[in-house]
Amino acid sequence: MLAIVGQSGAGKSSLLHILGALDSSSSGEVYFDGMRLGSLGEEEAAEFRNRQIGYVWQFHYLLPEFTALENVAMPLYLRGESRRKAEAEAAKWLNEVGLGDRGHHRSGELSGGEQQRVSLARALVTAPKMLLADEPTGDLDSGTADAVFELIARLHRDYRLTSVLVTHNLGFAGRCDRVLLLQGGKMSEVAPESLSPSAG
Repeated sequence: MLAIVGQSGAGKSSLLHILGALDSSSSGEVYFDGMRLGSLGEEEAAEFRNRQIGYVWQFHYLLPEFTALENVAMPLYLRGESRRKAEAEAAKWLNEVGLGDRGHHRSGELSGGEQQRVSLARALVTAPKMLLADEPTGDLDSGTADAVFELIARLHRDYRLTSVLVTHNLGFAGRCDRVLLLQGGKMSEVAPESLSPSAG
């Protein structure tokens, strides 16, 4: 579980977009499991994102006209799965994030923390190898943010994910396995324990 920290405007979100084949880099190469992402065409990149990457953003981007269950199932619908199979898998993931009883609620009927849990379930419903999370707790109060971070950390462990987390919260960064500081276009490693509240 890798945290990326740095000042606003340092390029953290851009880096995440490049890692997830949402944007192309202006130089250099990105490899994922031996595959050069820069060589992918538009359709291949979309297929790569649907199969290999789960995304969680600061804003949940749930579709308001659909239920939580349908929002989670959406990537599987797009993959061509049957409605029955997609919604069964979505229900499993809603249970996994503690929202098994909220599947038929629309996003506007859910709290901010619940909406972010739904977006996390949607990110993982396709069984990706990598989770990319861009300020996933940025819009939440401290207690809810802590609960969402703990959930991400547990799912990371349970499903043996590679997780890359962009965060301004140094306390959360300090609880990750590795921390990289992005500053002036360069990356440097920071000891996670140096970011903990008790450090110094």
